[in-house]
Amino acid sequence: MDLLAKIRTLPTSPGCYLYKNAEGEVIYVGKAKNLRSRVRSYFLDANQINNPKTGSLMREAVDIEYITVDNEREALALENNLIKQRKPRFNILLRDDKTYPYIKLTMGDRYPKVFVTRKLRKDSGQYFGPYFPGNLAHRLVDLIHRSFLIPSCKVDLNRYHPRACLQYYIKRCLGPCVEGLTTPELYKQTVRDVQLLLDGKPQELEARITERMNDAAMNEQFELAARLRDQLITLNQMQDKQRIATADNEDADVFGFHYEQQMLAVNLFHMRGGKIVDRRDFFWEDLPDLLIANLNEDTDPEPNPAFTAPAINETERTSDQPGHLTTEFDTPDAVVFSPAAFFSALLKQLYLDQSYVPKSVYVPVDFPDRTLLAETLSERTGHRIEIAAPQRGDKRSLVDLVCQNAKQSYDQRFRVLQPNQKMIQEALQDALTLEELPKRIECFDISHIQGAETVASMVVWENGEMKKSDYRKYQIKTVSGVDDFASMREVIQRRYKKLLDEKKPFPSLILIDGGLGQLHAAYAALEEIGVTLQPLASIAKREEIIYVHGQESDPVVLDRRSPVLHLMQKIRDESHRFAVTYHRKRRQMRDRTTELDDIPGVGPRTRERLVQHFGSIRGVSQATHDALTAVVSPAIATKIRAHFEPEPALRILNQ
Repeated sequence: MDLLAKIRTLPTSPGCYLYKNAEGEVIYVGKAKNLRSRVRSYFLDANQINNPKTGSLMREAVDIEYITVDNEREALALENNLIKQRKPRFNILLRDDKTYPYIKLTMGDRYPKVFVTRKLRKDSGQYFGPYFPGNLAHRLVDLIHRSFLIPSCKVDLNRYHPRACLQYYIKRCLGPCVEGLTTPELYKQTVRDVQLLLDGKPQELEARITERMNDAAMNEQFELAARLRDQLITLNQMQDKQRIATADNEDADVFGFHYEQQMLAVNLFHMRGGKIVDRRDFFWEDLPDLLIANLNEDTDPEPNPAFTAPAINETERTSDQPGHLTTEFDTPDAVVFSPAAFFSALLKQLYLDQSYVPKSVYVPVDFPDRTLLAETLSERTGHRIEIAAPQRGDKRSLVDLVCQNAKQSYDQRFRVLQPNQKMIQEALQDALTLEELPKRIECFDISHIQGAETVASMVVWENGEMKKSDYRKYQIKTVSGVDDFASMREVIQRRYKKLLDEKKPFPSLILIDGGLGQLHAAYAALEEIGVTLQPLASIAKREEIIYVHGQESDPVVLDRRSPVLHLMQKIRDESHRFAVTYHRKRRQMRDRTTELDDIPGVGPRTRERLVQHFGSIRGVSQATHDALTAVVSPAIATKIRAHFEPEPALRILNQ
């Protein structure tokens, strides 16, 4: 069943839908109150004009799956899980997987222990947290070791051992591993003290310790009284630093952002008890390149619900009739950052999997799913969650403050720490030992699938930016099969022989996407046309090692934060993107002229639907008559089978 036929069968219930490309990869996950209505709206030209990324998505999507649920809240949670599992490239992805620690008491053990953990499990343990900042949990556990003598060791305390470990002798453990060093009653009393400490009940804990300290002093147990006194002192020092899950209404998370030149910085301030106790920074960078490659994650490709979708019929535009909007979709400048769509996706990924969510979350902009997300989080946590976009007053001032910090984070990440262009050029000249300042770099890459439709790309970096008007693409003509080295030799020779014939200047540096093999192949091509002094280098994938011709035994290994390495990677990635894009277009052109064109009654639309449904011409040729009728009429299916299957008499002769 093809994509259009599937859409007609979609239910009208809530659920999630998953768009897939020709390789079967999930490229977008969305949720809907009405699956059929939502998916239909993707085919509207109006939606594709207003969101170019929707057009890019629909040109790649060839199949759709869906999962129905009972209500919109379940769809919200399912969407979040599917995005984190499948990591579809058209969805906004949270790249920072930082989690805050909890403190765990193993209450199921005979003698409970205390640990710092970042994972919550459904077991007999008791969890406290999360703690902001992260090292607070470790400081509290250290306090528990020193003052309450509850261990974190891996010793099995469900049985006794011959002797105690070092922790007992340095007075950081009560010694429950050895019979007679402590009693179950004393240990249970100490565990109760730890629970009160972590539960945020200092007054009750202080009263218990004070009473026991006075009793010990009266009974002349001065060593015990001194230890209890030290616990009181420590408790008073740590009282204002601990934060637990059962926080009051003053607990809040506050978001701010700064977006400029396709780069985004987001700040998250954690407020506990009215105090800012920690902050997190998120960054999305190199967005222009991602946009060109249809990988940008700064906008939501969901269509605008303001446009109503008519029923799909056979006369509507399909994937083999792209219309006049195709070139507009490839223009990055047409894409406008949507803070509302961004924060809708970000908050889902941040909070839906968390056991603790503060009672107030403040964001700089409103978004459509805000109320639904707040209701879902309230239901999951058992207490009311408010997600608000304040417009005035103290709360708005707080959001503005976080936005100012996001602006500073943006400047520090994308401006202050990045040297100017001349400094990068000078650093590149020094790293690669070039004779002159690199002003123009031409980079080459080869793309094919098992030797089929082999193409090459050339991209140009000039004076600090990619010069797209000078990009070139090549069909490999003299090489058959899989031979990247020969393909690189051909394209380098063709490019620079033409420059020699036209007496045009060569670039400051030729950069090859590949390792030593590609580098030597490129130099051999230059040598054949009499060019031996041209600066030539290659950058290997994964290792990110730069090889300079003539210095192969001493490759250039740059720090991963080096602006020079980032520049080389940017140019290399752009050449790869350009090559892959051209290769896909060549494959599409190849598929348009196929054996199916010789079959009467099979036109361009039918051919495209057959190839999309069965994956290839070979798949169509092997399909049964019944399988073909899922895409075409029985009469056309009969003609297709007759074309690929010889007559019975011919089959007998062939045997």
